[in-house]
Amino acid sequence: MAESTIWWVLAGAVIAVELVTGTFYLLMLSMGFVAAAIAAHLGATATLQLVVAALVGGGSVVAWRRYKQKTPSALPASANHDVNMDVGATVHVEAWRPDGTSTVKYRGANWTVSLLPGATPSPGLHNVVEVVGSQLIVKKS
Repeated sequence: MAESTIWWVLAGAVIAVELVTGTFYLLMLSMGFVAAAIAAHLGATATLQLVVAALVGGGSVVAWRRYKQKTPSALPASANHDVNMDVGATVHVEAWRPDGTSTVKYRGANWTVSLLPGATPSPGLHNVVEVVGSQLIVKKS
């Protein structure tokens, strides 16, 4: 079997495992195997093929890891305005109960609202920061 064929089979196997596990890093490693297969087609020695696979695959993993560490993580769906249209909306709270909750009329229905942890209850306008089930978590505007 040709050396390039072995690299192509390895790349395909790693991609298949990635599809099952959802590990994006395996795609980076498969890029290294593809680079080694191309190097084999170009007549590189086995040692050079291994070096190419290690540099491209390992380098891709390191580069992706650094990129992900510098990128802020996304908000959970319950607090992400792109996912939940209620996040960022304004509601008017008349009064707070002793347990730190209240009921407001919002979008034609009664909703239970709770304050963001650490906030002090005061009546007035509040912004929705998160939706947990049928409860709005709010903070003072």
